[in-house]
Amino acid sequence: MHNLVIDIGNTNSKIAVFNDKVLVFFQSLEHLDQQVLTTLIEEYQIVNSTVSSVREDVEAVIDVLRAKTKYKQFSTRLNTGVNNYYKTISTLGQDRWAKVLAVHEAYPKQNCLIIDAGTCITYDLLNNEGNYYGGSISLGVNMRFKALNHYTGKLPLVRWDKEMQNIPLGTDTDTAIANGVLQGVINEVEGFIELNNKNNKELKVVITGGDATFLLEQLKNSIFAPQIIHDPYLVLKGLNEVIVFEYVQKN
Repeated sequence: MHNLVIDIGNTNSKIAVFNDKVLVFFQSLEHLDQQVLTTLIEEYQIVNSTVSSVREDVEAVIDVLRAKTKYKQFSTRLNTGVNNYYKTISTLGQDRWAKVLAVHEAYPKQNCLIIDAGTCITYDLLNNEGNYYGGSISLGVNMRFKALNHYTGKLPLVRWDKEMQNIPLGTDTDTAIANGVLQGVINEVEGFIELNNKNNKELKVVITGGDATFLLEQLKNSIFAPQIIHDPYLVLKGLNEVIVFEYVQKN
């Protein structure tokens, strides 16, 4: 049974095909068109599909899925066994919830801090009793660079090259901005890990998102390194988990 899952983010769209729970295809695209979907559906003989989106303009994508597959509308009210205590479920991001579901399946009965370094940086805790209360939403790396430029009169917009993993010394204005933003992000991430370590024994730290590689490089020699797991497909796995869970329940 092949499932097609789509994660439409602020920057890119990620599409994946799962054979049951095994990932067999992945692609990240700036623009997702109907022809790409149709080709994948035909090639893999897709049975089920679902979409998580942070944007509103997804009807064209959903129309294709409804016409050619068994489309399952994803929402934060779908659950595979997590005790969800988030007070405003209707405003909980679908991508955040999908990550929680994925971690619940992958690391049962374990304390897990989920860090997603994307357009925003989100921190979500799922404890070893399967309880989810929420977390934190912070500015992403590029958003911080843009904010310094936008809200000041003279500070330039510094372009960050993700491939440059070293944090520069602040020896001029551009590098001072880069140092402040990048070191600030690392300090923030380490602070969240340290705080959650105090309250949760044997904590696993699961990192995902477009800027995850940068975080991993900076944290590889830290005291937290043994706790860290990198999973770039976390949202997609969570979306697929809902499909698989429902199929098992029905059969």
